[in-house]
Amino acid sequence: MKKLLNKKRSHHRPLLKFDLKMKLSALFIFVTLFTLQANNSYSQKVKISLNLNNVTVGELIDEIESTTDFRFVYKIKDVNLKRSISVNVKKESITTVLDEVFLNTDTAYRIYDKQIFLLKKEIENVPQKASNNSETTNNTIQTWSVSGIISDSFGQPLPGANIIEKGTINGTQSDFDGHFNINVSNQNAILVVSYVGFLSQEISINGKKNINIQLKEDTAALDEVVVVGYGTQKKALVTGASVQVSGDDLTKMNTANAIQALQGQSPGVQITSTSGQPGESLNVVIRGVGSTSGSNPLYVVDGILTGDISYLNNADIESISILKDAASAAIYGSQASNGVVLVTTKKGKRGTTAQITFDQFYGLQSVARKVDLLNATEYAIMVNEAAMNSGKNPYFTNAEIATLGAGTNWMDEMFVDNAATKNYSVGVTGGSDSSVYSSSLSYFGQDGVVGGKDLSSYERYNFRFNSEHKLYKDVVTFGENLSFAYINKNGIGVGNQYNNSLRSAFTVSPLLPMYDSEGNYYNTTSDSAPWLSGRSNPYAEMVYNNQNESNNQKLLGNIYLQIEPIKNLTFKTTLGLDYYAGEDHSFSPIYELSIYSFRTTDNTRQSMNKGKTLTWDNLLTYKFDVAEDHHFETMVGSSSINFDGTYINGFNANNILGGLKYAWLNNTTNSQGTPLMGVGGGKSENKRMSYFGRLNYNFNEKYLINATFRADGSSNFHPDNQWGYFPSVSAGWIVSNEDFLSNSNTLNFLKLRASWGQVGNQNIGAFQYLAPIQTSTTNYIFGNEEGVLTPGAYPNRLPNPDLKWETSEQINVGFDARVLNNTLNINFDWYRKTNKDWLIVAPILATAGADAPFINGGNVLNTGVELALNYNNNIGDFNYNVAVNGAYNQNEVGKIPTADGIIHGETNQLYNNAPEFYRSEDGFPLWYFWGYETAGVFQTQQEINDYGIQPNAAPGDIIYKDVSGDGKISDADKKMIGDPNPDLTYGFSISGNYKAFDFSISANGVAGNQLVQSYRNPGAFDNYTSAILGRWTGEGSSNTVPRVTEDGRNFAGFSDLYVQDGDFLRINNLTLGLDLAKISSTPLFAKELRVYFSVLNLYTFTKYDGMDPEVGFGTGGTSSGVDVGYYPRPRTFMMGLNVKL
Repeated sequence: MKKLLNKKRSHHRPLLKFDLKMKLSALFIFVTLFTLQANNSYSQKVKISLNLNNVTVGELIDEIESTTDFRFVYKIKDVNLKRSISVNVKKESITTVLDEVFLNTDTAYRIYDKQIFLLKKEIENVPQKASNNSETTNNTIQTWSVSGIISDSFGQPLPGANIIEKGTINGTQSDFDGHFNINVSNQNAILVVSYVGFLSQEISINGKKNINIQLKEDTAALDEVVVVGYGTQKKALVTGASVQVSGDDLTKMNTANAIQALQGQSPGVQITSTSGQPGESLNVVIRGVGSTSGSNPLYVVDGILTGDISYLNNADIESISILKDAASAAIYGSQASNGVVLVTTKKGKRGTTAQITFDQFYGLQSVARKVDLLNATEYAIMVNEAAMNSGKNPYFTNAEIATLGAGTNWMDEMFVDNAATKNYSVGVTGGSDSSVYSSSLSYFGQDGVVGGKDLSSYERYNFRFNSEHKLYKDVVTFGENLSFAYINKNGIGVGNQYNNSLRSAFTVSPLLPMYDSEGNYYNTTSDSAPWLSGRSNPYAEMVYNNQNESNNQKLLGNIYLQIEPIKNLTFKTTLGLDYYAGEDHSFSPIYELSIYSFRTTDNTRQSMNKGKTLTWDNLLTYKFDVAEDHHFETMVGSSSINFDGTYINGFNANNILGGLKYAWLNNTTNSQGTPLMGVGGGKSENKRMSYFGRLNYNFNEKYLINATFRADGSSNFHPDNQWGYFPSVSAGWIVSNEDFLSNSNTLNFLKLRASWGQVGNQNIGAFQYLAPIQTSTTNYIFGNEEGVLTPGAYPNRLPNPDLKWETSEQINVGFDARVLNNTLNINFDWYRKTNKDWLIVAPILATAGADAPFINGGNVLNTGVELALNYNNNIGDFNYNVAVNGAYNQNEVGKIPTADGIIHGETNQLYNNAPEFYRSEDGFPLWYFWGYETAGVFQTQQEINDYGIQPNAAPGDIIYKDVSGDGKISDADKKMIGDPNPDLTYGFSISGNYKAFDFSISANGVAGNQLVQSYRNPGAFDNYTSAILGRWTGEGSSNTVPRVTEDGRNFAGFSDLYVQDGDFLRINNLTLGLDLAKISSTPLFAKELRVYFSVLNLYTFTKYDGMDPEVGFGTGGTSSGVDVGYYPRPRTFMMGLNVKL
């Protein structure tokens, strides 16, 4: 029996908080009242126009399904799909069309709203009766009455479900609340229950009068359509490695953006936070890091290429497709080396009445786990011990230590509890026979847990409108997709050790008070104690140096025109716009906190930027069959992309009003010029031109071949190297369609597939083949007179006309299967991905006199396997789903074109005067951690003498391994001591429902990676975490943590003391819900009125002792897994409301 999969129903929506954002609530009430009207049967309202000559019945069915919301259900053996017919009707009902099509045939039909059942006529003489919901009636009396409720696996009622007495066309349809009643011929009759997108069930009555039936979603629906590059394709015919996630699954996660909601939902896709601060970006890595110039994928929203999707509200997304292998992504060519994420926003459906949705949640956030720092008493003991281990007298007497108490807990001072997060979204969709629409308005707000709303917050307002219109008997289609976002944001520094507002809270002494006796922030300028002198209040530092706010606008959309002059020949032209604009300003007040932390002149900064990308795509597609069983689909196209952007910024001193509210340059009075005043600005641009094509072939939906080719030209490269060429080919075999498996009860579906392809990367600045000329701050002195400057110019970068595209080549082999009566889905992939000809900065001598050019060189190999399992079943009225996925990946660098085969990392990143600690090198993982390997702690002087390599060590000092074997400790002994790239990424989810109740839990994790943690500078007077309490204090006391000293000798060199395992399993979301519409004794105004309670970031299982093991931050913009005071992801408790009319 053929079934078409409808969209997944929403089961998780957010709690209405009526005292906030009243304008949205008022709008919701108004729209609701306006749209409360009778919902007439779809089949009675929709009118159909067809002009088809000499087509098959099967082609007619496809045409009706593609232009309306009707879906046909039938047994293939009962309907002659290959019979040729001609149909020419204009605005006729579906019954008129079907009467004409099946006149004088042995096929009968029954219509239930949007579902059409095709049956053999020989059963028409069986007695029948239909309920009032049916389109047909018969007065024959039946002998047994049965009633009940039809619902889905989540307990949602299924209005319009079809219940037919087996062997007859006697049937009925469930009502608005899923209730049904049917009279059948006898008490042992069998009911056949079906609903579009769900598995049919046969239910034996066995004398029962009441039967409640839950249907399972039809994961085997072979006609499910998924989004691919520049189009859609039957899921069963896809030969590449891709995964599609529904927007409803993203919405129920209640995250700030869709990318975070994807965590743990797709194998091979690793998503990590760069910071837990509201509005910060996330790192997305698909099948391992493959480039030194960034790993984030290409994002495509409604066909428009863009660099980010964090501006979207989750409720606006219909689906997200992730193209993981090169064969799937090659159609996007030069921008797809890191994979492609395709986002489709919600659209209306033809012939449907307006549907209103309202989603809301309100939550409170707090830090899940704080770092355990030493209190004042513990700190004083440690300071004394460091002094004595360094040959000095202790600073504190025992009596003094006994009076210190706990001191200042800087973790508590920096963080706030119960920071609010909230979301409101109202949407409406609908359509007529010729036009469809979908629109929404939403608000999202999140306050930060560091410093609270005044220092860290994020607000986003979204508006979306999509519509489509068909003209001239569907020959012409035009429409638009429009999304707009307005974002307000302020935040603290979350960068490296020099730009991280949290870091000093880890290092400053608990003996430093928060306030002085007058209630002002404590100033240590007059203090001489070494634990206070030069130290400053970290909270005050954060307040004085993070007074900022910004707003950004993003408008992304397109308009399109499609013409189908003859059947299956389509031309589509699309004009797209990606526009952004932003401004920010900040104020830095005069202050004094220590001899090193002060500002004598206030500073005001202001900046603005804007830019746009215009995209013009043209596609020509043609579908045709050869000899009936050979199906072809061809597509050729072109794409023109033009980007230009400008920016301007300035700063000045002496703000006459002061404060962030007045932090605008026109309020500043300084006229002395530099260094207190400065301006800057510039323009950037890029142009690309592309030509591409695709050929899909399948033989009877059994043997599949797909080939694509794309040629890209870019202004970033010299004319001789502007064009890159990116081919791909893939093939598939649907084994289950072979005769020897067609009747298998165990293996319901099996598809084998393989692919090869190349994609590219041009992630560098424009015109790298030229030497730009710099004129700013370029002055020369000529002659003997001092101070007379002559403006000049010089080339500030060496050119490289030979620079070309970075290329990623990938091989993929996998299979998709469904077993156990379609209850278990299995997806498996093996891949080998090689990124070569990296775009890297060349190592040059300082005497070159200009910046280094980009060159090509180096490669990295990622190999791995991916597995996803999804199981659906039920136990009586309890329905459940279990999904598990995992991916194993190995990463190895090769052929770096430098003298030593190394791309070196930066220094001074972990602590003052810190050495290089990460690098890329032939034969090792990308950006591995490089340092000394330790072998424990010297317990006695005899051990030191016996070792003979560290003669200056003392008992309690760390033992460094002599890796090189040269009898001394030097850089030659440094090796790989950690890898930030995980070996394993995984996720799982469990969901279920019982009648009106539902629950879900989801989690993700990683294993096999390491993190670097550096919260302090080596030495005596920075604070420690409580891990130092396990230090060496005498022979046999510790063999892992060395003694403390004032010179910090055991921590001055980077070693595995700084490295910890980064394995974790995080429970991302736990949700409990109750649909009040299901338990109400009387019908409510809404189809769904669901309240729920959720916890985000419920618990993290890990051995890492930092606040959060999910550390996507890295120094230098390249590495990752570096914790120098990481802003953690908060734990959120929330209530939500989900309303559907």
